Amino acid sequence: MQPLDRKARVALLSIASNSTLIVLKVVAGVLSGSVSIISEAIHSGMDLMASFIAFFSVRTSSKPADRDHPYGHGKIENVSGIAEGLLIFVAAGLIIKEAIEKIYHPTVLDYASLAIGVMVVSAVVNILVSRKLYQVGREEDSMALEADALHLKTDVYTSLGVALGLLLIKLTGIAILDPIVAILVALLIIKEAWELCSNGVNFLLDTRLTDAEEEKIISIINAYSDQFGDFHKLKTRKSGSMKHIDFHITVAPETTVEEIHRLIGSFKKDMCDEFTYTRVNVHVDPSPATSRSLPSAGD
Repeated sequence: MQPLDRKARVALLSIASNSTLIVLKVVAGVLSGSVSIISEAIHSGMDLMASFIAFFSVRTSSKPADRDHPYGHGKIENVSGIAEGLLIFVAAGLIIKEAIEKIYHPTVLDYASLAIGVMVVSAVVNILVSRKLYQVGREEDSMALEADALHLKTDVYTSLGVALGLLLIKLTGIAILDPIVAILVALLIIKEAWELCSNGVNFLLDTRLTDAEEEKIISIINAYSDQFGDFHKLKTRKSGSMKHIDFHITVAPETTVEEIHRLIGSFKKDMCDEFTYTRVNVHVDPSPATSRSLPSAGD
């Protein structure tokens, strides 16, 4: 069995924390009768499913390239980001449906102090776990972990929002505040889902790297401009955490294979030093001003 790497271990942390919070929220929601807490339990349930998706996607994306997948398995992380976003849309729909029913049939809340305490604990736990996920996700350039961290970060805001709503209900006795807070939670979740899905689709469509990243690539190429004629056809894309950089250079016909090999090695080393997980492909063209046609087979 493939040993757990750093990304997989932190994904397991997310699974453990979400599982614990779901139990706490369900108990608090049932005891209090609060639809906003039940909505948070649903949100955490979707977060748990997303954490499982993140875990399996980072396990798969870390597999080396093979005959059927010569560019590796990185895009599984982009697919997982879309799947997680769709799950969040489903969660938001369930929350809004339940909240609308509670608007027409409001209920008196019980155990409000317990419910508020559970929401505060949930927020604190998710702050700690999401920070760890963001740290590892950025260091390992993992979209799946960053997506999971975004889930938990949103959960922090929604948990605190629910706690505030419950506190206002306890102080004012206005029960309709509970479903209204739940709907606000759902709207925040929908925004989160849209961002996840759009980012995942962009990477699946081979969107180029950012302007800042391409400027760094061009700067590295230009640092060796005295060793080649020019460069052109720069193309970049990202597959999971792997960045792919392709470009052409023109060289004088008298340039030796050894010199070209050394130049390309310099490009690759500098770009891999600058960017984590990078593959560089350089195509060599003869200088058009001095290139000569190869003789045909009949000459």
